Amino acid sequence: MKLRPAAERGHANHGWLDSWHSFSFADYHDPSHVQFGPLRVINEDRVSAGQGFGTHGHADMEIISYVLEGALEHKDSLGTGSVIRAGDVQRMSAGHGVRHSEFNHSRRDPVHFLQIWIIPDVRGIPPEYEQRHYTDADKRGQLRLVASADGAGESLRIHQDARLYAGLFDGPEQRQHVLAPQRLGYVHVVRGELRVNGAPLRAGDGAMLQAEPVIDLGGGRDAEVLVFDLPAGM
Repeated sequence: MKLRPAAERGHANHGWLDSWHSFSFADYHDPSHVQFGPLRVINEDRVSAGQGFGTHGHADMEIISYVLEGALEHKDSLGTGSVIRAGDVQRMSAGHGVRHSEFNHSRRDPVHFLQIWIIPDVRGIPPEYEQRHYTDADKRGQLRLVASADGAGESLRIHQDARLYAGLFDGPEQRQHVLAPQRLGYVHVVRGELRVNGAPLRAGDGAMLQAEPVIDLGGGRDAEVLVFDLPAGM
């Protein structure tokens, strides 16, 4: 297991946008942190009230937005328009090409969210959009599947043999996730504190697991965590 401390991530502060990059992104390039399996981007973004990303394009990428606080307004060339609030998870398969914008829906409060990119296992498909809400009860003391290749358990369906879980852990709550042979694990602590295979992690920290049979989570203090179960070989 290799740790990715929060303070070592790439950082860009544009005034209206404060962004931390777990992997190489935009002007931040770290050859040792370009991707992990098909996991290409985890950006932790805080966007000021009334500000956001103007219309821009994507292609051949699975893009997941995970809102922590506030509300994010989404519009795209598919004709989709929605507001994503805390607890919501949105999946956009860019496919052969899509244009979209993302703005803070509030004129008063900031929005705090994670943008996640996963490289798909198919290219040139028609773009797709999907959004679901997962309550705290869904995630309390367990790992709730929120994205998968087959859409199991009312999870978002992504075009990659990857699974994304979200969990909330505090005090005695603990959970194990078994990694099959030839699978990678990536843990991102969204907030709070949590022990991952015995190692203490805090908000923004990540852990990359390779040739580890189990991801063991426990010792949480108001912790929210994302766990990625990924194919190797990319």
